[in-house]
Amino acid sequence: MNINEILSDKTLKPKAKVEALSQNIIAKKISINDLMQFAETAKDNEKGACIEALEFTSRTDIKMINKKCFDFAVNYLGDKAPRVKWECAKIIGNTAHLFRNDLDKAINNLLINAGYEGTVVRWSAAFALTEILKLKTEYNKKLLPKIAKVYEKETKPNIRKMYLDALK
Repeated sequence: MNINEILSDKTLKPKAKVEALSQNIIAKKISINDLMQFAETAKDNEKGACIEALEFTSRTDIKMINKKCFDFAVNYLGDKAPRVKWECAKIIGNTAHLFRNDLDKAINNLLINAGYEGTVVRWSAAFALTEILKLKTEYNKKLLPKIAKVYEKETKPNIRKMYLDALK
């Protein structure tokens, strides 16, 4: 099945569609480039499913994630759909170590999302930002004080704990 067939299959629930996309990516029946290209013009729910499939791939077979996919995730951190924002942040958190010299734009976009009203978007931004902090790169000089400010404003204990653990 191709991307469109999977996403338009009414017999599949949303999670099953993401799973089918993910399995097809890992089996190399669907290319990551084709999935990204499809997502660029897709409706928010389909785009979210595509990006969630990329996130699953970034957790299960990280070798498949290339710079183009990383940049795609960075660019879509600013999307209007919360699901897209949080899945992209998780991709960045999972793969930042592969692209440790190309994190400027990701950091800036993640810091914006760290102030987003939705908890899941903020949690995902915190996850990615703390993974970047753990890399101990030159970015930390500018990032640490910004994370400290975000930590002070954050109201959710689980998100505050992630930041606190990374700041230690």
